[in-house]
Amino acid sequence: MTLTQLLIVLRARWISFVVVLACAAALAVAANLLLPKRYSATAMVVLDVKSPDPIAGVVLPGANTSGYMATQADVFRSERVAQRAARELGMDKDADLQRMWRDVTQGVGDYNSWLADVLLRGLDVRPGRESNVLAVTYTTADPRNAARIANAFVSAYVGTTLDLRTEPAKQYSNFFDERAKHARDALESAQGKLSAYQQQKGLMATDEKYDVENARLTELSTQLVALQAVASESAGRQGQMGGNPNQMSEVLNNALISSLKGDLARQEAKLDEMSSKFGDQHPQVLEAKASIAQIKQKIDTEVRRVSGSVTANNSVNQQRLAQLRTSIEEQRAKMMFLKGQRDEAAVLMRDVENAQRNYDAVQARMSQTALESQTTQTNVSVLKNASMPLDPSSPRTKLNLAIALVVGTLLAVGVVIVRETLDQRLRTEADVIAYLRQPLLGSLPVDNRARPNGRLRLGLSKAGMFGGGMPRLAK
Repeated sequence: MTLTQLLIVLRARWISFVVVLACAAALAVAANLLLPKRYSATAMVVLDVKSPDPIAGVVLPGANTSGYMATQADVFRSERVAQRAARELGMDKDADLQRMWRDVTQGVGDYNSWLADVLLRGLDVRPGRESNVLAVTYTTADPRNAARIANAFVSAYVGTTLDLRTEPAKQYSNFFDERAKHARDALESAQGKLSAYQQQKGLMATDEKYDVENARLTELSTQLVALQAVASESAGRQGQMGGNPNQMSEVLNNALISSLKGDLARQEAKLDEMSSKFGDQHPQVLEAKASIAQIKQKIDTEVRRVSGSVTANNSVNQQRLAQLRTSIEEQRAKMMFLKGQRDEAAVLMRDVENAQRNYDAVQARMSQTALESQTTQTNVSVLKNASMPLDPSSPRTKLNLAIALVVGTLLAVGVVIVRETLDQRLRTEADVIAYLRQPLLGSLPVDNRARPNGRLRLGLSKAGMFGGGMPRLAK
C-alpha cells in the first residue's frame, strides 16, 4: 500500500482512527490519574582525580582509569553507605520501621541490612558522560523525604570514602610502628658491632691510618724506582771499569788525574826534546824518565782509587736497593693487613648504613600513614545539595500523553489497515486495474449533490463484477 492509498483509506475510515486514538488517550489520562505520585530529589558530587594527594604528593593510583567512576557509583550504591545514611536519618532506631521489618521478615535476618535494601530501592546513581560528576537521585512518595534521604546518602558517601582511606592507613600505621621498633633494634645492634670492632682493632671511623700507610707505600715505590735507576747506572760503570777504566767518566772528570796527565804530557814532550839533544844516557834524560814513571804511578794509583770508589758506590746502591725492596714488602704486608681490617669494618659499616636506611624508610612511611589516618579531607566535593521537589517525577503526564498519542496513532493506523484488508473497496481508478486485473473502460463522474457530505463511494467487489451482482453504491 502506497502512502497515497493509505491517506485515502484513513480519510475513508476516519471514524475508526479517531475512536482508537481517543481510547489510547483516555487510557493515558486514566493511568496518570490512578498512578501514585512520586517525587525525585537530585544531588551532585564531583570527584577530583587529577590533583595530587596533599600528604603523599602523588595522584591517587587508579583514579585516572576508565572504571574509576563506575567503581565510585557502585560504592555509592553499597550497603555500607546505605546503612550509614540510615543511621544519619535515625531510621535504625525507628520503632515503626522495626515493626514493619518484623511483619515482613518475621524477625529473620539483620534489620540494618533490610533497611539498607529498602533505601537502595529508590536510589539512582549515574556517572556523568566523560566527566567526574556523579548525579544522585532519590525517588519516594514524600518530597521532603526525597531531599533528606538524597542528602543523607551524599553525606554517607563522603564519610565512607574517608573511612575507606583512613582505615587502611591506621592498619598500616600500626604495622609500620612495629617495624620501626625492629628496625631501630637492628640499627643499634649493627652500630654496637661496629664500635666494638673499631675499639678492638684500634681503628678510627675514617680511613686516615690506611691513607697514611698507602702514601708511605707509594713513596717507597717511588724511591725504589729512582734507586733502581741509580743502581743500574753504578753497576754499568763498574762493568765498564773492568774493561777500560781510563775511559770512565769519573776518571776523565777527575781533576787530579787530569792534572797528572797534563804533567805527564809535558814531561814526555820534554823527554823527547832532551833525548834528541843529549841522548838517552844523559843524566837529565834519566831524571826526566824517572819523573815520568813517577807520574804514571800516581795516575795508576789515582785511577785505582776512583775505580774503588765506583765499586763501593755500586755496593752501597745494591745494598740500599735490597733494603728498600724489603721495606716495600713489609709495607705491602702491612697494607694487606690493614685492608683486611678495613674490609671487615666496611662490612660492618654497610650493615649500619643498611639498617639506617631501613629505619629511615620505615620512619617516613610510618609518619605518612599516621598523617593519612588522621586526615579529614577527601577528593569528593558536593556540587549540589538536593532540595525538595515541587513537581512529581512520576507519573509524567505530558510524556505519557505523548507516548499514548504516538502509540494510539500507530494502533489506529493498524486497525484501519486491518479493516481495509478484511473489507476491500475500490477507491481509485488504479484499484480497478490492480485488484480486478481488467482494463479500465471509463469512470463515472462524482456528483457532490448525491450525498450530504459531498462524496459518493462506489463499492465493487470481484464477486459483484463477475458473479452476476450489480455494482453497489456505499454511502
